[in-house]
Amino acid sequence: MSTAEIVRLKNSVTERDHASGAATAPVTLLEYGNFECIDCGRAYPVIRQVRKVLGDNLRFVFRHFPMQQTHPHSLRAATAADAAAAQGKFWEMHDELFTHQQHLEDQDLFLYAKRIHLDAEKFTLDMTENTLASKIEADYNRSLFDEHITGTPTFYINGLRWTGAVEVAPLLAAIKAADTEGRLPIPQSPSGIRAVFSRIRRRGKG
Repeated sequence: MSTAEIVRLKNSVTERDHASGAATAPVTLLEYGNFECIDCGRAYPVIRQVRKVLGDNLRFVFRHFPMQQTHPHSLRAATAADAAAAQGKFWEMHDELFTHQQHLEDQDLFLYAKRIHLDAEKFTLDMTENTLASKIEADYNRSLFDEHITGTPTFYINGLRWTGAVEVAPLLAAIKAADTEGRLPIPQSPSGIRAVFSRIRRRGKG
């Protein structure tokens, strides 16, 4: 990417964000995602593997970008995730929604809430009231107008938009390149990264 094409994140990560991993991690990977988006669904296992490899050395941030015109269930799914977050279980609901991406009707969302042991009464109240949905829609508009997000998934690595292939090896390489302090336990060379990727694939088949 040339200097002219560099796109920087305008809205920095704050405590309002859904984040996993240490705030002091050398690299932050941020995704603008949509639980009903097929491409986000394809990216999900890739991100999951990368997070597993790097652990707390990577901070992963997920921001909702529900595109309701093309994904009619996306706002309700995002609301369910935030309702789960209110009970400290955002990532459990995040995983349920991406794992069962083709089943995002309300009855499905309530089933996932039960599966991850949410308080049913509070979850129902949060899904019924408009507070969470209004916040998500406001965040959507800010992302649209401030960050010029137009589709999902959209990724940033340490505040710079990343447009590479959403595959484990190139993503690990991009994350390693962003680690200017050399703190991440992954190789510098492409061949070393490919070796790590091969170990991941073998582990996944085992």
